[in-house]
Amino acid sequence: MTDRYLEDLEQQLVPEVEDRLEAEWLAFTEGRFDGAIFTPARARPCPGALEWPAVSVNQAQADLDAMVLQQYGGCALQLARGSGGMLGVRANYGTGIMPSLFGADLFVMDESTQTLQTTVPMGGAAMEDLVAKGVPALETGLGAAVSAAGRRFAEIARQYPKIGRYIHIYHPDMQGPMDVCEMLWGSEMFLDLLDKPDLAHRVLDLVTETYLRLMTAWNDLVGVASNDWAVHWGLMHGGKIMLRTDSGMNLSPAMYDTFIRPYDERVLAALGGGAVHFCGRGSHYIASACAMPGLRTINLSQPHLNDMEAIFQATVDRGIKLLGLNRDAAEAARGAGRDLHGAVHCW
Repeated sequence: MTDRYLEDLEQQLVPEVEDRLEAEWLAFTEGRFDGAIFTPARARPCPGALEWPAVSVNQAQADLDAMVLQQYGGCALQLARGSGGMLGVRANYGTGIMPSLFGADLFVMDESTQTLQTTVPMGGAAMEDLVAKGVPALETGLGAAVSAAGRRFAEIARQYPKIGRYIHIYHPDMQGPMDVCEMLWGSEMFLDLLDKPDLAHRVLDLVTETYLRLMTAWNDLVGVASNDWAVHWGLMHGGKIMLRTDSGMNLSPAMYDTFIRPYDERVLAALGGGAVHFCGRGSHYIASACAMPGLRTINLSQPHLNDMEAIFQATVDRGIKLLGLNRDAAEAARGAGRDLHGAVHCW
């Protein structure tokens, strides 16, 4: 079912086009870009001969062939459009991957929403039992589907040399320790951080240990390149991991330092450094986040909710890249005379 499309994609990849784009991204990542705002594009569109089938989100969740068509079809579309994104595929099973390992029930969205599944919180009363059980088996919940997708992607990379060279297998959406903790605990967690801090730390420690074991297993399964960068969402970033810290917007800087930073630092240290993504407001803790050893990149989705000068001071002024920044926010900063140090990427 998938072979004819993968064979077409193999022919669609033009090494000189992909090598040039990779070199541009690498120059930016390594601090050798001397322009104002980094906005790469392929030298030319590279269309394929086939029209790939439309695959819904729910179809891809339920069938591995459909997942292959969804993920590699997205790469074929980028090539045909001549976009500036690096090519990548992942086991695209949503934010509930980690919570599902601990027994959280899946919540599958209606087909019409075209939205990835998530999980139902287990509640604070379940947390003591969760800690007592320890690290779960990595093939429970969505773990088996994630592993199967990783094996399939690795097989494809071995079978098709250009796909293996230019289409990166990036890590699944494992969120970050605090985000997983919130998904397991539910919104009552934010009060329990104050009322039950010892329990919160035990849950966070368990989540972090499980996170590292799952990431290590994933890396062993698909192979990790020796270069000091990775691809995520079409973005090249320094280091190997893209952490999520969406829950941080609900916490004070002091609580960030207590309940988020130590666990994010542990992940960054163990996995070779990397990037942090957050939605919502993060400018209140950004200085502390950017002081973490190994933090190389920030990706934020809503600059209008942030004090962007605080963001710029903590990131580009210190050599930390801003990836995928809203162009209006970047241009507004430039228009006000703000030096972005060639460290901002916009689509």
